[in-house]
Amino acid sequence: MNVLQSFDLTGRVAIVTGGSRGLGQEMAEALSEAGASLMLCARREQWLGPTLDEFRSRGVRAEGMVCDVSQGEQVQRVVDAAMQTFGRVDILINNAGISWGERPETMAVEQWRRVLDTNLTGAFLFAQAAGKVMLAAGRGSIVNVASIAGMRSNVHGPFYAAYTASKAGLMGLTRELAASWGPQGVRVNAIAPGFFHSRLADPVIEYAEPSIKARSPLPRVGAAGELKGVALFLASDASSYITGQTIVVDGGLTIV
Repeated sequence: MNVLQSFDLTGRVAIVTGGSRGLGQEMAEALSEAGASLMLCARREQWLGPTLDEFRSRGVRAEGMVCDVSQGEQVQRVVDAAMQTFGRVDILINNAGISWGERPETMAVEQWRRVLDTNLTGAFLFAQAAGKVMLAAGRGSIVNVASIAGMRSNVHGPFYAAYTASKAGLMGLTRELAASWGPQGVRVNAIAPGFFHSRLADPVIEYAEPSIKARSPLPRVGAAGELKGVALFLASDASSYITGQTIVVDGGLTIV
């Protein structure tokens, strides 16, 4: 196999959570461009339908379901549908996430739970459901989308304690699942993006962009398409000897 062939996903099937827009759609696009079929899930049909239409117009085999990732029965329905439609699940991109900005001393515990239930418990539920399929097949790749927010704090805001805790927890979960499932052929890695424009991140970028431009070795916010390469790398055989790792994609912001 030459190096280009190691990135080929022809015949493989990927589930992408939060795949109807933003960074999830971008990563799903990367996998489809390498030949994968897609099962997308999203919280809202009005986001999911147009994205599926767009993928199908390009000749991608794509299906989708509305899913709240914090609800185990809905998660299982997505995995079951992928198996019924495609007969296999090779890749899981755990991208679905939410945030809530508020100072920690006044943050309602209901909002804390909502963020943790989606970002961390939801990722575990999907990894568990898809992981069972992968373990039975003796192969698979799970990619959790964490964040540099799980690696560093923000002195002057924005304040998002639950989001930060969920992403730090997701990196720990990545290591634990990798250690548990590696002997059975299932790899688990994470991507920790820095600041990229998205519906979730744009309110935060307003605070962060001046510091990024002043301090980061690559002094700009991430551009559209700059997560596609790392997502494909971790999903494919090109990273076949890598597991339990978090790859930071932040223009160098966390090294200064």
